[in-house]
Amino acid sequence: MMISRSSPDDLHVTPGYHHVTVVSAGRTAYIAGQCPLDAEGVLVGPGDFDAQVDRVAANPVIALGSVGADPEHVVRTVIYVVSADRGVLASVWRRFLESPLAPAFTTASTLLGVAQLGFPGQLVELDVTAALPA
Repeated sequence: MMISRSSPDDLHVTPGYHHVTVVSAGRTAYIAGQCPLDAEGVLVGPGDFDAQVDRVAANPVIALGSVGADPEHVVRTVIYVVSADRGVLASVWRRFLESPLAPAFTTASTLLGVAQLGFPGQLVELDVTAALPA
């Protein structure tokens, strides 16, 4: 399996991700939206974006490891943030780039401000797709 990432010259420069990710044929893992919940299902850091990003970044590392993958195998991410403030969105993006999951965000990525997520007090959620190693 091979993963290649690129950004065509005729598209805008990105803050670290690539516009295009191509994966040769192989197995793919679709990780359920990762929420800021601990192993007991308790919301981590109500009202605290940094604490929630830290938990949301830790959970997919566990999920990926369970199928023999690492953050480098991620081919697509979608980040949902309960905020319309671009400063908050940028802060969440930077926090993810400083996390153990950081290599996942060099691939095709989308960052969205949304009105609400599924759990009361939840501020961040992350969808992850990975190309599994052979």
